[in-house]
Parts: sequence; C-alpha cells; structure tokens
Amino acid sequence: MFIDIYAIQSVPPSNINRDDTGAPKTALYGGVRRARVSSQAWKRAAREEFPKYLPEESLGIRTKFAAELLAQKIVELDAGLEERAAELASAVLGALGIKVEISKRAGDDEGKNETKYLIFFGRGELDVLARIAVSWAEEGKNLKKLDRAAKEEAKSAFKGAKAVDIALFGRMLADVPELNTDASCQVAHAISVDRVTQEFDYFTAIDDCASGDNAGASMIDTVDYNSSTLYRYANINVDALREQLADAHATACGVKAFLEAFVRSMPTGKQNSFANRTLPNCVLVSLREEQPFNAVSAYESPVSAGKDGPISHIAAKRLGECVAQYEKEYDMKAQKAWYVSVDGPIESLDSIAEKVTLAGLVEGVNFEVEAAFGTGE
Repeated sequence: MFIDIYAIQSVPPSNINRDDTGAPKTALYGGVRRARVSSQAWKRAAREEFPKYLPEESLGIRTKFAAELLAQKIVELDAGLEERAAELASAVLGALGIKVEISKRAGDDEGKNETKYLIFFGRGELDVLARIAVSWAEEGKNLKKLDRAAKEEAKSAFKGAKAVDIALFGRMLADVPELNTDASCQVAHAISVDRVTQEFDYFTAIDDCASGDNAGASMIDTVDYNSSTLYRYANINVDALREQLADAHATACGVKAFLEAFVRSMPTGKQNSFANRTLPNCVLVSLREEQPFNAVSAYESPVSAGKDGPISHIAAKRLGECVAQYEKEYDMKAQKAWYVSVDGPIESLDSIAEKVTLAGLVEGVNFEVEAAFGTGE
C-alpha cells in the first residue's frame, strides 16, 4: 500500500526557507524560476507537529548531545552512578562506533560531551542503552576494553521497533552503517506552480528614545522575500512503515499523524516578519497498490491567474486533470482517494476522489490502513 499526498498552498510575501545569502530558495522548472521550500525544512516542520498526535515515547530526537541525554537517564536509573554517568554514556556510544568529543560551542553547551554529527535516536533506544550502561557498571565491566559481546549488546538497542519519525524519515549513522534505517516516507521539495519574482523589502527602524533634533532612522536594512502558490507532495510506503514499527496499530497511528502534520505544518523561517502561516487550499490523498507518483508535471507550464479564477484554483483543477490522466494512461487507478478544497467542489478532482473535510480524509485513510493490516496485534 502506498499513499500519495498532494497539496496546493497559497503563501503571501514570505521567506520560509533561506539559502546561504538569506534569500528565499528557488529552482528552475519548466524553464522558469520557481519558489522552493526544501524537503528537509518541511520534514522538520512536520516533526515539530508530531507531539500533538503521538505520545512522546514513540518519537525520536535528533541531536549531538546523545551522551548528555544518556548520562541523565543513567542517573535516573541509578542515582549512585552520577559521578560515572558521563563515562558510561561515552562508553556505550563508543561501543556503537560513535565517537564523543568535548563541545566547543559557545554558551551553556560549551564543554558538554557531543557526537561529531547529529544522530537520530528513538527515545526507547536511549532507554535501552541507559539500562545497558547501568548493567555494565554493576558487572564492573572494563569500559576501556569492551569485548565483542558488549558491542553487540549495545547494537541490540536498535534491533526492535523504531520510533515513528525515524521509521518515516529514516536514519543514517555514518560510522555504523548496519544501524541505518531506510525511510518509509518521501517528501519532495515544494515548488511554486507560478513564476516567482524575488523582491526586496527596504525597511528602517526608529530609536524611541532619540532626541527630537536627531531625525532619521537608527537602522536601515533589506530583507528578501517572494510570494507564491506552492505545490507540495509526499508519499508513504505503508508496508515498509509497518515493517519498521512492527505493530499494525502503531502503523495506523503513524500514518494518521503524518497526514495531519504534513498538511498543517509550516516551516518557521521569518514567520515573525511575515505572518505567512497559511493552510493548503487543496489537498488530495490517494491510496495505491502499484507505485506512488508525483504529479508535478501538471505545472511544467507555469500557472497564471485569469478568467478561470485565481492561481490556487487553477492549480487544483490541473492537479485533478494530471492525476486522472496518469491513472488512465498507466492503468493505475487509486483504490481510494479523497480531497479537501476550500474553494468548493472541483470537477476534475470529483472525477477521481471524494470531497471531504480534512477530518474525513484522515479518518478515511485510517480506516483503510486498519482494514489492510488489522489492529489486534
């Protein structure tokens, strides 16, 4: 079972996702410049929404400070190990092939133990590693000469069910490739359906306490922005997610949470400056057996507002037409499909999907996933 998720979202002046110069990211598609929001930015935004829909213990945490977290958990398990907690935490990570070093960051993080790169840990995995570290202390194990059995014991913490977000987005451990986790979800870079023009806001700031004869601005600067209607796409391999989570009910909950989080999330770049937090104008979700597919070719020719309505409405019509054509030509009609539209019914989408609210869409998908896998395990 594959789930395709398509969204059309109008965004006002904004700088959601910046490049190295501070300007909004863009891409060339169909021979014209488009606004772009990277998949990483939107996955991060979705992950930030997950705690609203899933218990914290079923989620992961991506950090360089795994040694600090482990040390805290070790002390929680055995307060008598407080003085050795940092050493034990470093040892159990070292058994995995993950090196720990002293942080050179400024501020409160200076001097803490950190790994060389960000690592995605499930909270359950950290709990297991902490228990292993405590058992090593009780056994009087030589932490500087850990044998092969100890190293395999540490790796066993990663053998069970994965955290939901790790199962969805995957994990790569450069030093321990056998512990990598393949992502069961793919998220495309969002691009605008219309041609984008980069703009610049020239602004000034006035000193509230300046004397009356000190006219003029105390600060002058510019900020880059653009406006666009974005096409967003993601898919979920539900069978792969079920394998990673090792539980049918957790799979259904994970799919449900991702749908809610993906639709409702918004990357936080410059939100205080632009208040650009919008919701999609249209969302289409299709369940498929053969393979997922991205319908971005609907916008290879950029959309322009005209007599047929605003850009978002035309983009939604094109989406329905494009998906219908692919389903026809490749003989891969969706098992089930639903769509949400704030612009009312859209004929091209009515031909391939049932119009519902977001709540109805999520419940419809959840019912199909539960029916396919059962939830009694």
